[in-house]
Amino acid sequence: MFKILVVDDDKNTRLLLETVISKDGYTVKTAEDGIKALEMLEKEHIDLVVLDIMMPNMDGYEFTKTVREADNDLPILMVSAKQLPQDKKKGFIVGTDDYITKPIDEEETLLRIKALLRRAKIASDRKIEIGEIVIDLDSLTVSGHGQVIELPQKEFLLLYKLLSYPGKIFTRIQLMDEIWGNDTDTGWETVTVHIARLRKKFEGWNEFEIESVRGLGYKAVKKI
Repeated sequence: MFKILVVDDDKNTRLLLETVISKDGYTVKTAEDGIKALEMLEKEHIDLVVLDIMMPNMDGYEFTKTVREADNDLPILMVSAKQLPQDKKKGFIVGTDDYITKPIDEEETLLRIKALLRRAKIASDRKIEIGEIVIDLDSLTVSGHGQVIELPQKEFLLLYKLLSYPGKIFTRIQLMDEIWGNDTDTGWETVTVHIARLRKKFEGWNEFEIESVRGLGYKAVKKI
């Protein structure tokens, strides 16, 4: 459900990290340098970045500095062969959230990713609670008002994504990529259809609302 961007100029390292991280249930995107990574952030919603330091065009330090200067608190995990204390110190000074050295320990890397997602207040227990309403990722259900509503997978993931980031605007293209994937033949209009179905199913539920943002997309608003 969560989307992680792996940034490394070494193809084999990108492939290794992509394999390790995706096996743990995350969606993984890749970029070969900081410039490509910034372009990715412009196009897609990313939950966390796993970032090499030594890269051409824009290195990991400069990427992190650029992201932080834009007041973006996106979790960043630096993964580098640079092991000297001054290298790690520089990473934290420019704004990384954590730093591990190569060669990576796969289990440790995943544990650090999970810790960063928790710190970012992303629901680590795979549930979202709004008052007495519980949105449960494992069962694809929304419980409340004496009901347990089991949603089709795409509808549930759409609702879960929006409610994971209340107030954040997502474009239809971002939601299509997140929920249906890049390779789908389905048009973005299907997002509108799924939003309409969700609104109908939860009509009268005052705890949350899905709002349209004209010319942009949708956002979820928590009412309590």
